[in-house]
Amino acid sequence: MKRRDQISMSEGEIASFLKEPNTLQVATLNPDGTPHLVAMYYAVIDGRVAFWTYGKSQKVKNLERDPRLTVMAEAGEGYSELRGVQINGVAELSSDPATVVSVGEALYPRYFGELNDAARQGVAASGRKRVAVFVNPTKVVSWDHRKLGGTY
Repeated sequence: MKRRDQISMSEGEIASFLKEPNTLQVATLNPDGTPHLVAMYYAVIDGRVAFWTYGKSQKVKNLERDPRLTVMAEAGEGYSELRGVQINGVAELSSDPATVVSVGEALYPRYFGELNDAARQGVAASGRKRVAVFVNPTKVVSWDHRKLGGTY
């Protein structure tokens, strides 16, 4: 059996992993073709990775010009603990206020705590300057080195 087959995650394992509040690395393409790579908080909404960002950010400018992106969430310290999911895809941008706020409200409890009334007001205020980004996958790659049982 190939090593790739040994460490790949099942669809259920991928879904479970993406529920964890890891940081998402987001890569878009600058006008000159170089990668623009940033770390973002994310949530899974209706089966798709989603995040929000400022509407005037470089990543939004890049995605408006070329919607292709790659995102990666990972966890683990040592090689034998590394797990992750990389998704190549096409971004779907939304500036609809209700959609943007719904993404912000999905992110908030994952990273900051209870989504109470004060938090909702903060999310709504922050959302006025933001855009929601949904990742429509074209290819998913995963790995879980824990499956190797310490052997390499």
